[in-house]
Parts: sequence; structure tokens; C-alpha cells
Amino acid sequence: MRPSQVQIDFETSSDFEEISYPTSPLPFSHSVPPTTARTDDSLPLHHMSSEDTSARRRIAKGPGSSGGFMSSSDYETNTLQYDDHKDGHSKLRPPIGGRVSSGRLHKPFPTPPTSISDFIHQNLEHLPPAIYTLLSCWTRFHKIGLADIVVWDEAHFGKFGSHYLKREFYFDVHPPLGKMLVAFAGLLSGYDGNFEFKSGEKYPDTVPYVAMRVMMATFGVALVPLGWYTAVELGMSPWSCHLVAVMVLCDVAWLCISRFILLDSMLLFFTFTTVFFLTKFHNQQYQSFSFDWWLWLALTGISIGCVTSVKWVGLFVTAVVGIYTMEDLWDKFGDLRMSTRNQLRHWGARILCLILLPILVYMTFFKLHFLILNHTGPGDAQMSSLFQAHLVGNDFWRNPLEVAYGSKITLKNMGWGGGLLHSHVQTYPSGSTQQQVTCYHYKDDNNHWLVLPRWNEPAYNPNDELKFVKNGDVIRLQHAPTTRGLHSHPIPAPITKLNYEVSCYGNSTVGDVHDHWVIEIVDDIRQGKKESLNRIRSLTTRVRLRHEVLGCYLLAANKVLPQWGFKQIEVSCVKENDPDDIHTYWNVESHWNDRLPAGDVKHYKSPFLRDFWHLNVAMMTSNNALVPDPDKDDILASHPTDWPWLRLGLRMCGWGDRQPKYYLLGTPLVWWGGTLSLTVFVALLGVYLVRWQRRYVDMDASEWLSFLFLVNYVMQRCGMVTLYLLVGWAHFLYVGKVAFYGWFLHYAPFFIMGRVTYLHHYLPTLYFSVLMFAHVMDHCIFSARWKEKTKRLVFGVTTFAIVANFWWFRGMAWGIEGPVNEYWGLQWRKLEYI
Repeated sequence: MRPSQVQIDFETSSDFEEISYPTSPLPFSHSVPPTTARTDDSLPLHHMSSEDTSARRRIAKGPGSSGGFMSSSDYETNTLQYDDHKDGHSKLRPPIGGRVSSGRLHKPFPTPPTSISDFIHQNLEHLPPAIYTLLSCWTRFHKIGLADIVVWDEAHFGKFGSHYLKREFYFDVHPPLGKMLVAFAGLLSGYDGNFEFKSGEKYPDTVPYVAMRVMMATFGVALVPLGWYTAVELGMSPWSCHLVAVMVLCDVAWLCISRFILLDSMLLFFTFTTVFFLTKFHNQQYQSFSFDWWLWLALTGISIGCVTSVKWVGLFVTAVVGIYTMEDLWDKFGDLRMSTRNQLRHWGARILCLILLPILVYMTFFKLHFLILNHTGPGDAQMSSLFQAHLVGNDFWRNPLEVAYGSKITLKNMGWGGGLLHSHVQTYPSGSTQQQVTCYHYKDDNNHWLVLPRWNEPAYNPNDELKFVKNGDVIRLQHAPTTRGLHSHPIPAPITKLNYEVSCYGNSTVGDVHDHWVIEIVDDIRQGKKESLNRIRSLTTRVRLRHEVLGCYLLAANKVLPQWGFKQIEVSCVKENDPDDIHTYWNVESHWNDRLPAGDVKHYKSPFLRDFWHLNVAMMTSNNALVPDPDKDDILASHPTDWPWLRLGLRMCGWGDRQPKYYLLGTPLVWWGGTLSLTVFVALLGVYLVRWQRRYVDMDASEWLSFLFLVNYVMQRCGMVTLYLLVGWAHFLYVGKVAFYGWFLHYAPFFIMGRVTYLHHYLPTLYFSVLMFAHVMDHCIFSARWKEKTKRLVFGVTTFAIVANFWWFRGMAWGIEGPVNEYWGLQWRKLEYI
């Protein structure tokens, strides 16, 4: 129905300065046409007044005025406000309500389709991503079963999936979600979990490795449509949306890493979803606390929880969301029109959805991890003794309850990530050169110790009356396999030089007073404080071991020994008496004594929060131990400086002539273009800032805003569709910040990490450089005032170059068959290990 006509009077009062507005049609590009020449008449009003405005506050902030992630606030009324004693010359704001000036153009929901043609017409915008998704399926699934051997880290993650299917507890440095999804893929494929996944081993017919790879590759397929829709939500032009999709589709590294039983496809998927949900939420900021606003905010939080539950690298994209949120809330804090109640509601929503919800999601996956892995397995020793006592197949329930002289025990350090007191025949290379004492995270006979009386007391006789170990007793701990005694002396420890070295010395008949240790009970998890205790109970009693002569305490503080110590944890004797230092706490884990009855399993309960924290600290400790070994040349490792320009790739399997060969190397034009675009963006930003300081106007929409708001208001009154204009400067900064902050926060941390690094660590970072490349192309070409023919030419040449580059290097992801020397063209630069 045609809207009724209205008559509008645009008369202006002589009390206000009249401003002429452009009469040209409204532009629909993201950039506002720049002013080519500046005169006094074109200056903002506050430049034309000589009044003293020092006592005035500018409170009316129109879209695009902040230049931050958010460039307008949530307005509470629909009318212009001019407060007394405040600056009446502030920029006008839209009379119909606030609207963010960056991101996707807002469009009203279409009317329900009445025919198939209407439905097709309304959904034509989804046709390109659908086509790209089909192409992504082809590239990800093509020849996916060519290699019938265990490739690269399939040896780890396939084996972890097997542990889930057999419900055996294992330990790994990564959170559990990705490996649970691997196990789920195996379950759906009919895998029974009985294959060991040894590196390079041929898959037997009983392992449906192709089906498992296809399920993992599905996450890689989803990257392409996610890239497209993220570009749409960022407000990029259709040209740039196509460019993002093509770059994600045609990168060989993303393609290669998605085609195997690995965690990286899932890590990339949840990284992409986090950015996508964030951009969707950003575009709902004009209607705060609506259903859609809550939906996308909550999905952002859930995605954060998922990405960090696959790998801790997901914390980097979490930092991007955190910076966005802080700047958003800071902008809202500066909006004097927003009530305190709404300010608190915004803070509460962010805390609930972006802090509490991700933590809850993260903890939920660990709870599932503990519920599924309820049988004893190879990773038991990483957990607390109480946790292990409830694993099916564990024999701790047979432990005698109270420790006596003559008992054989293992001692577990109760510090977060602590291991078992251990010794082996190897000696320290310096210091005392006596037998090494370490903490070890796996069960071994070298963890066994005998509890004996001190040297000046009668030797232990199994036929004498049973004597229990009590608080304050002085004991010897004899290493069962080698008969040497736990010993300390005033020699600096190998790593912690301020502490004393702990070693094993003598034998069953030779020793001295430096073998004597005083038992100090701290408390008992079940019985309470030490005042109510007298005897040591296995699993539940926490004790400290004080050296009788030196007065120092036995400590295992997660300091990793070099290769000569087999990368195990250093054990030393700390001089300072800190009763709260949990790394000096020990408990009896395994306990054997034929003269004592078995204990009662009801005494052994471990709370979830303690187990959750203990496992995460153990993961962190083990991850920090993955440092480069100076004694070995790791041909797969690379330095972060190698990644942006593809100086070095990663060989994923053997290089024999009769097997398919895979080499992790990105599409050069995608990686180089992304890296170069970051430099171009920084240069553009610097140029714009310098010109802005010199009062040049490149992307200022102040001359258009009042006119657009007026048109907006009139069209609303007439029942017509609302138009919005993306303010160029705010949009340029918004997309640039998302891309640059994401790239920097994913890339820079690897320079301060001590652990060994590989090329695949850069893959999440690459996504943000791809977004930056599309953004720079959009800003400089596709949304600039070039001829349409020029835009088509640039897009065509760029797309053709990327696709051709991908096709040339496709064999690195689909498999290089035959002798590698026949593929001389793939050696596009001198690589050391290809």
C-alpha cells in the first residue's frame, strides 16, 4: 500500500546558523566522500565561535564520533536533547535512536515469502557462500584417504581418542574438548579403540581412519562460510567478502591441517566462530538487551569456552574479545545520557556471558573428561592420590591405612602438578655427582622407598613388634631398587642454586646423619588439623620432611631438569621454612605392608574443583617443559619470525618415494598478502592521523550526518525503509582493530614463550591477516571512488593469482606421490628440510 503523503516544513529560525547540505544522492559505500578543500564555512561550528566553552560539556555523541570499537552509545530517547549549561553545538544524533557506525548495514527483516521465487530472491545473498562451501567440501575431502599410515600428530590425538573409547585415564598438555571430539568421531565410525596409533604405522582394516578424517575435515569445511559471513558482518563490500572466502578456501596450510586426525581444525573452527559471534553481537548494539543481543553475546561466551577447551591458544582470541569489551564499556561509561542502571546492566551482562559462561563451559568439559575416564590408565600419576583411588582398576583401596616402619611406599608431591619422588642410577653431572633424585609423573619401580629407623637406632626387624610412624619421628627413606638412602648436604641444587642438593647415597649398611628426615604432619584431608593426628595415613595425610641436620625441607617446585635429568622435576632442600609452601607437602600414595590390613575406600574422596585445578596446573607445567633441546636439532621446529613470510614449512611424514608425502606450507600469496596488508594498514593509519592533526578531512562525515538523520526521520514518519550510512573513519578503525589486535595477540606471545614452536602455531593468526588484507583492499579499492571496471580488474587479477597459487602447491595438502625430485617446481625457494 502506498504511504500517505505528508507535508513537511523545513523552515529554519534566524536564531540559528543556517547550514547548506549536499544535494547529491546518498552514497552507499562505506567511505564518505572526502572534502577536497577546506574553507572557514566548512569548519565545524565550534571552530567558528570565539566564545569560551571551557565550562561546557559535550554530551551528544553521534555515530562515528568516538573512533573506537563502538562509535555510538545506546540512546534512551528518540528526541534531540539540548541540556541547559551544556554544549548545544554538539554533533546531532539520529532522532530515531542510536546506531553503531561500523559493521554491517542494518536491514529490516523481509516479509514472509509468498512464493518460491520470493523465497529465492530473498535468499540470493546466501548463494555465494553455499557455492564456496561445496568447493570447500571438495578440497577438504579429495583424496583424504590416500595416506593409509599414521601421519604426524595423529600418533598422539588418535591414541588419546582410543583412551576415551576404552575409558582409560591419560594425560596431555591440551584441554579435553578436541580429543573428546576425536573420540566421538571414532565412536560414530565404529572404531573400538584398540589401535595404538604408532607414528608411520599402517592402519589396519579395523580402524575407519578415512571416516574419522572426514569428520575432522568437516570443521575445516566450515571455515569458508564462516569467513564469508564474518566479512559480511564486518561490513565489507561484496568484493572483499568473496576475497576472504577465496583466501580461506585456497590456503594450502589450512587445507592440509584439516585433513588429518588433529586438533587444529577444531581450534580454527572455534576461533572463526568466536570472531563471527563477536561481529554479530557488535551489530546488535543498537538494540541492547534484546533477544538477538543476548543470543549473540551468549554465543560469543560459549565459543570462547570451546576454543580454550581445545587448546590454550584460544586464550588469544579471548583477549581480542576482552579488548573489544573494555573499549565498548569505556565508551558507554562516557555517555552521560545513559543511566547508572543501564551501565550496571551492561557490566553485568558482560561478566555473565563473557567471563562466567566461558569458565562454566571450560569446567564442564573437564567434568565430562573425569566422568568418561574412570579407569586407571597411563596418566594416573599426574593426578592427586585421592583422585586415583577412585579409578576402576586402581589398587589404592588395598593400601594399609596407617604407615609403619618397614612399609614400602611412594611419596607424591602435593604441589599443583607435582609428581612422585623418584631416583635412578644416573648421577648428577656436577655438584656431588651422587645418584639423582627427581620427581617423576609416571608409575615406576624407581618410585619405591622403604621407611626405616635412623642409623643410631636398631635396624628394622620384621619380627619385632609393629611400630607406626608418628609426627616428629626421625626416619630414613631407602630407595628400594638401589638400596641408597635419601640424602642432602650443603651443596647447591643443580637448578635452584639457593637450595641444597638432594641425592641418594650409601647403601643398606653405609650412611650417615645426612640421611635423617624429621616427619612434620601438616593436616589430614579427612581428619582435620594436625593437633588431632598422631599417625600418618596413606593418601589423606599431608606431611613435610625436614632434614635433621640442615633444617631444610624437601621440595619439588616444578623446576625442569635438563636432558641429563630426563626433563624430570628437580627435587631440592629449601632453606626457608614456609609452612604454606604446598610444594613442600607430601603424601603417601602407594603403600605396601604385609603386616597391616587393607584400608577402607570410603576414606578416599577427591573434590572436583581440587582435581580440576590440579590437572590444569599439571598441564601448564608439562607445557612449559616443552622447551627446545640444545643437544638436539629439531628439523620440524621453526621460529616465529619464519612464519609470516613462509621461510620454513613443516614435514608431516616420511619422505620415501613409495608413500604419499605431506608438507605443511601455506599458499604464499595468501600469507605474504596478509603480512603486507598489516604494514599497509599501519601506514594508512599513520598518514590519516597526521593529516587529521593538520586539519585535513579524509573520512569525516560531519557534513552529512545532520542531513542523513533528517532524511532518516522523515522516512520513518512516512513508513519507508530506514537508511544508514557507515561512517568511514569509525568503520576503518573498527575492522582494522579487530584484524590487527587479533593478529598481534595471536602472534606476539610466541616470542616470549620458552616452549618449542612450529609453523602450525601461526594458523589461527593467519585468519586475522586475511581479514586485514580484505579490509585494506576494500578501503583502498572496492569501496573507494574507482571505476567499476577497475574494481573488477583488481578483484579478478587478485583472485586468479590466489587460485593459481593454490593449484600449483595443492600437492602438499593432497599428497605428493612418487619421488619428490620430480616435483622441482614446488621448491619455490630454498628450503632446508623438504
